[in-house]
Amino acid sequence: MGLGSIVGTGVFVSLGLAVDLAGSAVVWAVAVAAFVALCNGLSSAQLAASNPVSGGTYEYGYRYLHPAAGFTAGWLFLIAKSASAATAALGIAAYVGIGAERLPAMVALVVVTALVLAGIRRSNQANAVVVVLAVGSLAALAVVAWPQATDAASPRAGSFSQVAEAAALVFVAFTGYGRVATLGEEVTSPRRNIPIAVVVTLVLTAALYVVVAFVQSRLGGGVGSGSALVPIAGVSGGEALSGVVRIGALAALVGVLLNLVLGLSRVVLAMGRRNDLPLRLSRLRGEGRTPAAAVVAVAGLVAGFVLIGDIRTTWSFSALTVLVYYALTNLAALRQPPEERRMSPVVQIVGLAGCLGLAVFVDPRMWAWGSGLVVVGLLWHGARRRRPVA
Repeated sequence: MGLGSIVGTGVFVSLGLAVDLAGSAVVWAVAVAAFVALCNGLSSAQLAASNPVSGGTYEYGYRYLHPAAGFTAGWLFLIAKSASAATAALGIAAYVGIGAERLPAMVALVVVTALVLAGIRRSNQANAVVVVLAVGSLAALAVVAWPQATDAASPRAGSFSQVAEAAALVFVAFTGYGRVATLGEEVTSPRRNIPIAVVVTLVLTAALYVVVAFVQSRLGGGVGSGSALVPIAGVSGGEALSGVVRIGALAALVGVLLNLVLGLSRVVLAMGRRNDLPLRLSRLRGEGRTPAAAVVAVAGLVAGFVLIGDIRTTWSFSALTVLVYYALTNLAALRQPPEERRMSPVVQIVGLAGCLGLAVFVDPRMWAWGSGLVVVGLLWHGARRRRPVA
């Protein structure tokens, strides 16, 4: 489950952004991002082991920090993951390769939304297929392209600030570990096994990302059209390898988009039930369990980001909001009482410092937009708190 949640948009689309920024130092950016993600993943696992509920930091913020912090976490999660979903949709369009990206991206979003409204769930079997296709295609690319990559000239390394920004962008790719951390009710001995699963997942995916980043940086694979791995595969292994990479990418990106629409609609459902969002968004359709209004609302939010049509903008915005979200996660974990702790507070302190430190290097325009949306959200939250629940 962890591999299926992490191997997706980050490696197939957005790793190229990091390559453009960091050059030959992209491997260090990946390593830094993975280390910060590991600290955050362990904090999330500690919280999930003591609080086996849906909602993640939205719920933890309410319990350990303040209602405003809990709301801000939920609000940031919606914004960040909607931007990530839009990047996945734009990535699907790029790998399909039929011209203008906005239209095919919107078609992909509509199809996935229809599937979710019909009650589809991403099963463990489907997840296993996605993992095999995605990881298999990347492994094939790495094996075939590695000799050429090692013989190619090393590109210029980016500056410290560029490498730090690249690490912030790569960090988003690793946040799928949150899916592992919320499986407390479905795992045997969760206090022991969830932290192990988080560590193993991050180590494996970090190793995969380092290899792909090295190949991509040496063979000139910046973000380009969003499907930079396809031409690299073509040069290294011909049309056959290009086809394998394209299929692996599409499987992973469709899985990511489906997973995000499913997950975000459940967050909207939880926020509606708490009166943080309109109550109509918490209604379930008929006798089923599909929150139709929440699904449609999420699709509309993602569509707004798709219309931007710029992978770098959507992913950078996601990076900033995700980093602030996980800073709140670490703060919540620091506030847990001693009897709920599974690890040293140093883990949370390092995770908090890492999140805030990387966030500083994200494009200042994203800070302006992000701050504005947080202010709007908090004003909305204050108004909802003063209004009686109908």
